[in-house]
Amino acid sequence: MNPTDYAKSLQANGKTYTYYDICQYAADTGVSIERLPYAIRILVENLLRKLDGRIVSEADLQNIVRWQKTYDAPVEIPYHPARVLMQDFTGVPAVVDLAAMREAVNTLGQDPARINPLVPTELVVDHSVQIDFFGTDQSLEKNVSLEYQRNSERYALLKWAQKNFSNFNVVPPNSGICHQVNLENLGRVVIAQDTGKALIACPDTVVGTDSHTPMINGIGVMGWGVGGIEAEAVMLGQPYYMSIPEVVGVKLTGKLKEGVTATDLVLFITQTLRKLGVVEKFVEYFGEGMGHLSVTDRATLANMTPEYGATLGFFPVDEKTIAYLKLTGRDDQARLTEAYTRANGLFYTQSAPVPEFTQVVEIDLSVVEPCLAGPARPQDRIRLPDMKTTMANILNAPVTRREVEITLGDQPVKFGDSNIVIAAITSCTNTSNPHVLMGAGLLARNAVARGLSVPPFVKTSLSPGSRVVMDYLESAGLIPWFKELGFHLTAFGCTTCIGNSGPLHPAVETAIQENDLNVAAVLSGNRNFEARIHQRIKSNFLASPPPGGGLCPGRPGGY
Repeated sequence: MNPTDYAKSLQANGKTYTYYDICQYAADTGVSIERLPYAIRILVENLLRKLDGRIVSEADLQNIVRWQKTYDAPVEIPYHPARVLMQDFTGVPAVVDLAAMREAVNTLGQDPARINPLVPTELVVDHSVQIDFFGTDQSLEKNVSLEYQRNSERYALLKWAQKNFSNFNVVPPNSGICHQVNLENLGRVVIAQDTGKALIACPDTVVGTDSHTPMINGIGVMGWGVGGIEAEAVMLGQPYYMSIPEVVGVKLTGKLKEGVTATDLVLFITQTLRKLGVVEKFVEYFGEGMGHLSVTDRATLANMTPEYGATLGFFPVDEKTIAYLKLTGRDDQARLTEAYTRANGLFYTQSAPVPEFTQVVEIDLSVVEPCLAGPARPQDRIRLPDMKTTMANILNAPVTRREVEITLGDQPVKFGDSNIVIAAITSCTNTSNPHVLMGAGLLARNAVARGLSVPPFVKTSLSPGSRVVMDYLESAGLIPWFKELGFHLTAFGCTTCIGNSGPLHPAVETAIQENDLNVAAVLSGNRNFEARIHQRIKSNFLASPPPGGGLCPGRPGGY
């Protein structure tokens, strides 16, 4: 069989595109494309387009188009992602390897410029900034300056790579976190590949060297995190060999109550799916409840895919995807995406038949309540009203708590067990979501109006996932209220969630260590394992930005 037998044409943006018709191929194989989950349909297209009889065989294509709900033994297929996404920590070794290849080619008397990534590769410098400075208008400038001092050699290498490699782009420091930059700017949803003979339209697919790469699933892009060796192999044109996955369908019904955020929902889903067991499986969302979630809500759910254990947390392309592309200035991409996905059975509508899934889990959005998760695992959800009791149980001291007095700024300050010492609105899970960021700003405004303040022993930070966050917060007039509570802009990048929270005040850290205090951090991220946020902090809680950052009384649950 020749894949060109299924080549069709479509028009978008005044251009003619060729695409590979998976609906016709499935029908000719005796399979209804409608029975397949949307994520599996993308794999069918990938293997049909890449069918060459050498790496991708007809047997591989048959195996995926005849997807089964369960498999007694793994069935492997060669999958060719369209892009590679890297962050600086894990991307630098790949750049070094490319440089070494060029040196070897040069030694052999050949042109070293021949060595380049074969697959478009984008590296976002976002994991190196640390919060050393906070609480002032100079925090961002000072943190970025220190970041460049610490990483000058690595950054020089990346700048060289940007200039010398084709098919390789670097997003510089102080721009944002790779996941949000991917969501707002880099994600294509549908890619146009120019072969010199035709423009080939195909789904945007990506592997990333960060485990939270699935955040891009929120706009219908198939993507997940892989190891550096796997990412480098894909970058050099090799297939990613994977077992055909089971797919768990999550049916969303109802809608969230007023005051309940996407963060509350993702902590609820993380707990539910962890108990179910979805490791190495795809999760695909569907149902009328999807229509009540914005793209940024969906991205919040997709971001925490690793925490609930799945490979994907996938939302198929629908009307809201198209609207989001237009909102973020990608009008041509929006038109191509809609034309292609509708033509090729990849556009989701409520009226379409429900695909078959390995199993279906139903989640009623209306039952979700405000919550946090902790003190050390993302799946350990705690209803907000239960925080006081939970913290008391963690301390195993429902009546008494230890407290010490220290001096900060020439003033005596008391703090002790259960007090929050880090409150961070940090990038990744939440700061792509304007709803929760605006909510945090409004809560900060109301807190200040009522005379509330943040204790001096609390390290506060605001580290958005992209610069657009500060633009809309400034337009809304909310930034002064963040600053009033100490949440000055500290960085654009991955900070507290990865452990780059920086040092506590020396007097605070000394008091914690000498008295073995069980103090807390509250952050709007996705991971809260003990010692990940800070070595001296035993209890770490995930929360949405409003309760997690916009107002910080110093003690979780008021204990």
